[in-house]
Amino acid sequence: MIKTIVVLFGVSFGSLSAMGADMTNRADNFSKSDEATGRQTSAPNQQITRAGSQPSSVGAEANFTGRVRVDMIWPADAGITASGALVTFEPGSRSAWHIHPAGQRLVVVSGVGLTQEWGKAVQEIRPGDVVWCPPGIKHWHGATPITAMTHLAVTGTAEGKNVDWMEKVSDEQYKSR
Repeated sequence: MIKTIVVLFGVSFGSLSAMGADMTNRADNFSKSDEATGRQTSAPNQQITRAGSQPSSVGAEANFTGRVRVDMIWPADAGITASGALVTFEPGSRSAWHIHPAGQRLVVVSGVGLTQEWGKAVQEIRPGDVVWCPPGIKHWHGATPITAMTHLAVTGTAEGKNVDWMEKVSDEQYKSR
């Protein structure tokens, strides 16, 4: 499995060396431009990070309620200023309230989930649904009380930061739909 985004999910685990081996020189593999013409002077190299090459991690208790597994797919880097991770929420689990300085897209890949923007109604999300969380909008997401949910989280990074964690979602807020 793939390793967790440390900043985004607040997960504590050992060295990122396994991921680092694949990603360390990634920026060097992107095309260079001739400053005078702006034309590419070399082609980028395609890279493959093999499925199963990174361990899964558990979502930090401070940032999640219930059991959450995070599988890092890619970190933000010079090639793309967004990270990607598969996040699996067991039934009844959810994130804490949080905002993203550069926004986040969630693509539900399995199960049935819930999401809520501060001050609005809880909404159900299903496979194929895409949720856009604009920069600075307080929200949470997770599974329904009886069904697990996995989503692909593509999270933008601004000035090295991709999330600001806030208070946990209360049981009353979670059940308010």
